[in-house]
Amino acid sequence: MITDECINCGACEPECPNNAIYEGGAEWKYSDGTSLSGIINTLNGEEIEADNNFEPVEMDVYYIVHDKCTECVGFHDEPQCAAVCPVDCCVDDPAYRESEDELLAKKDFMHL
Repeated sequence: MITDECINCGACEPECPNNAIYEGGAEWKYSDGTSLSGIINTLNGEEIEADNNFEPVEMDVYYIVHDKCTECVGFHDEPQCAAVCPVDCCVDDPAYRESEDELLAKKDFMHL
């Protein structure tokens, strides 16, 4: 997650291999930065259009879409957003805990 201490520098956004980071107020899509297209079945069983716009998670600061974040598992040794954040506001979200296997499954789902 990105905390309220975010200074909106944008350093994290281009580093995300899943395009899971968006500017505050921006709508997001499953298809952004992934190979998902058309009608998809999400990992939680929802059937949706990959190009549907979803409401912003945050309005004022950059945010991370939980459904797209893999904590860089399968891409890098550590989350790249946290590695480049100049104010250390990209941190683990205690509300979302996923195993490495779950994160790899999410990566495989998004990047066929």
